[in-house]
Amino acid sequence: MPPTERKDFETTKKLREVMGNYFADLGRGAAEGKKTAWCTSVGPAELLWALGFNVYFPENHAAMLGASRMATDLIPLANARGFSPDICSYLTSDVGAYLKGESPLQKMKLSGPPKPDVLVFNTNQCRDVKDWFQFYAREFGVPCLGVHTPRSIGAIDEALVGYVGGQIESLVSPLEAVAGQKLDPARLREVIGISKQTTTLWKAVLATAANVPSPLSFFDCTVQMGPAVVMRGLKEAVEYYKLLLAELNARVAAGVGSVEGERLRIYWEGMPIWGKLSSLGGQFLQLKTCVVASTYCNSWIFEDLDPADPFLSMAKAYSSIFICRGDDRKEAYMERMVGQFKVDGILYHDAKTCPNNSNNRYGLAQRMQKKLGKPYLVINGDLNDLRLYSEEQTRTNIEAFVEQLSQG
Repeated sequence: MPPTERKDFETTKKLREVMGNYFADLGRGAAEGKKTAWCTSVGPAELLWALGFNVYFPENHAAMLGASRMATDLIPLANARGFSPDICSYLTSDVGAYLKGESPLQKMKLSGPPKPDVLVFNTNQCRDVKDWFQFYAREFGVPCLGVHTPRSIGAIDEALVGYVGGQIESLVSPLEAVAGQKLDPARLREVIGISKQTTTLWKAVLATAANVPSPLSFFDCTVQMGPAVVMRGLKEAVEYYKLLLAELNARVAAGVGSVEGERLRIYWEGMPIWGKLSSLGGQFLQLKTCVVASTYCNSWIFEDLDPADPFLSMAKAYSSIFICRGDDRKEAYMERMVGQFKVDGILYHDAKTCPNNSNNRYGLAQRMQKKLGKPYLVINGDLNDLRLYSEEQTRTNIEAFVEQLSQG
């Protein structure tokens, strides 16, 4: 019988420590006189770290709500407050958790998310993040600041970078007022340098999956990405990824795969289904199929960060992410990924409440199949709301898809 549980990494013990320390620092922040800034996951976190804030990411909390399967019961509370069931279930589950006073952080002996002194968003992902943060700004009576990034971007030109970079720079003065200190340009350059190191190492971690067999899978990466998301301006993230990369390289040298007896390789396009990662990962293990790469986990690679040009490089880095690009750019990106990672087929997750990160809705899947000759599968579900997911149907569809690939 093929295994149904992933081989964990030795380094993961260190990951728990690193992430535990991050959350503990958040919990102690107010008592130690530190201000807390809430930031969207692809917002200007480097600026916040440089100003001495503790930085908290509600999207990370929302993913924890999904992974712990708390989300589905909390979403209706947000719906009752006027948030539609059709909008982002990260937003509705997080607001529901706030309204009920429940959080996975309570299992870490924290009371819950830290209260914000300021909220900072970037609409490069979607409009929902702005509405989400404005809700909390009203609840806590604190400032909500933001960067409005265009959508469906083609070329990243000078005009766009200047427009977004100017908005980021304009955040400095109001953030200084909240922080109670002036921005030290040298500190900002230092933090951006650390972020660049983190992103370079995270890219190298993900790139090890181009080996056959792959030493890690998408399901591994959804765990390992934590520091890249919430700690990219901190040295602890750099040190952690050095350890993880060394372990992965050792696996590659020894021919150890994440999926024992790997037969097929799949690309995951779209959001994770957080509450079903374990069962999905187990199914792919049984099918000896490795999900070797994903758009999602690669979203925290910011190669354009440059300490020598903080504001414009942040603008370029955060405007280059997949979710806010036009379909021509998305297709070119996926073509590169399919080649680099030796992909046999593409799985698209159509997440009901996340239209901005469901890329199968405007013919892209069919165009990619015509261009690459790679079969594809669309599975219907959601990032957090499991009422929108049929486990039986999905399992059957994945089995049929893998059988199709094995006969190709």
